[in-house]
Amino acid sequence: MSTNGMESWAVDLKDIGAIYPFQGSEVVMVIVGLVFWIGWHVLQTRQENAEIEADLAADRSGEETRAAIDRH
Repeated sequence: MSTNGMESWAVDLKDIGAIYPFQGSEVVMVIVGLVFWIGWHVLQTRQENAEIEADLAADRSGEETRAAIDRH
């Protein structure tokens, strides 16, 4: 069964043309992937820093931490 109309792969593929979709756009896809990956890390770092700052601001004096330690 063939989905691209080829009966045999024993031919010179340069004469056939594209054998998969979006051929030639690999570089663009890699660049988009890298931008997404780096952007995700930047956003994740910002969110984690904001969460840490909120936790620290909630217990500046350390009383809640000492009380939790004393309870256990």
